[in-house]
Amino acid sequence: MTVQPITTSVTLTANRSWLASLHGTDQTETVTLDASKLVAGTHYVASADSTQPYSRLLSGVPLGRITASGLYGPFDPAAVDGRQNLAGLVFEETLFAPGQPKIPCALLWHGVARAAKIPGGIDTTKITLSPTGALIRFV
Repeated sequence: MTVQPITTSVTLTANRSWLASLHGTDQTETVTLDASKLVAGTHYVASADSTQPYSRLLSGVPLGRITASGLYGPFDPAAVDGRQNLAGLVFEETLFAPGQPKIPCALLWHGVARAAKIPGGIDTTKITLSPTGALIRFV
């Protein structure tokens, strides 16, 4: 029997059309997401490739911090668990395995973003300013 290893290479190019300025991109924070709060097709792209089973968290998804767990989830102005306060935007697309409960990602907590290009959309009139929240200017 002969062993012949197979190597596969995948290149991802983040869609950062939502990013309106490089301001703040050099000072992102690492945060951990609660994967159970994410919705396929809105916050991430589920893999349809059997050779690459990892799903891809989209760059630009707005996040809020869940008070009870300290984890992050998609910003939701109607939430009462802490996610009603905008903490920032996912800066870098991240691969994660199906069923993975927590996902590390880079959080852009200050900068300039194009509201019309945010994955899943965002209603900027429903963002409440907070001294501990994001410093994102939407254009």
